[in-house]
Amino acid sequence: MRNTYVNKFYRTEVDAFPDSIYCHHALMGNSYVEEHLHEKGQFLYTEGGVVFLRTADKSYFLPARHYIWIPAGTAHSIHPSSSNVIMRNLYFPKFATDSTFFDTVNIYPVNDLLMELIMFTNRWNGNVMPGDEVKYSIAKAFKLLLPELSQAELPLALPYPQHYKLKSIVRYLEENISENNSFKSIAQRFDSSERTLARLFQKELNMSFIQYYTILRMLTALKLLLDEKLSVNEVALQVGYNSLPTFSNTFFKIVGIRPSDYVKYQKTLL
Repeated sequence: MRNTYVNKFYRTEVDAFPDSIYCHHALMGNSYVEEHLHEKGQFLYTEGGVVFLRTADKSYFLPARHYIWIPAGTAHSIHPSSSNVIMRNLYFPKFATDSTFFDTVNIYPVNDLLMELIMFTNRWNGNVMPGDEVKYSIAKAFKLLLPELSQAELPLALPYPQHYKLKSIVRYLEENISENNSFKSIAQRFDSSERTLARLFQKELNMSFIQYYTILRMLTALKLLLDEKLSVNEVALQVGYNSLPTFSNTFFKIVGIRPSDYVKYQKTLL
């Protein structure tokens, strides 16, 4: 059934008509979408849980109340964290008016106006053709508005480490996420000088240890909030924060919303 789902909706119908805008809203169930690509750009919004999206070089973490833009020709796979995840997809052909906004994979928060537009498209499924002027104009306007409604991309992605030492460090951080690991302690544990390790993080991952570690903790926190239904205080402790205000402030900087508000938003979508 999984292959039928993938082939029918993601490899055949999406690109069957080059000029169409394709709409697809679906409960993921126990499915995941194996690696594939489209000739159209993809807008993906989720409800009911977290979706992990993997490309050749990064792992993206898409929580509810956010969307990801996937440029045309970008190979990716989609992995829902639970069977309750609903995906809302819009696939767009390239337009002459497209800006560079549509050239890169990025995650953005969804504001109230964009949420209304997303829910408006819920009445559509399948191809919206240029001949259907009313629907097509509305769907096209949806895409044209995205750069205006998406001013702040969020760093909800982590690059894959290739260096053997970084792979070991990342694995250790993931397995010991409840501990507050300092850069100095990690360097000592893995028999490396702080200067050498700092250079390695910057060269391999294009970010500092602190940046990587902070994002990893916040992505883990998002998953715990959504899938484990833990309280904000419990989640803070699970990802190594003894201070709730510090955790809340860090979460806000990375995700763009307070953890307590994020939980409230999630409940309104259920």
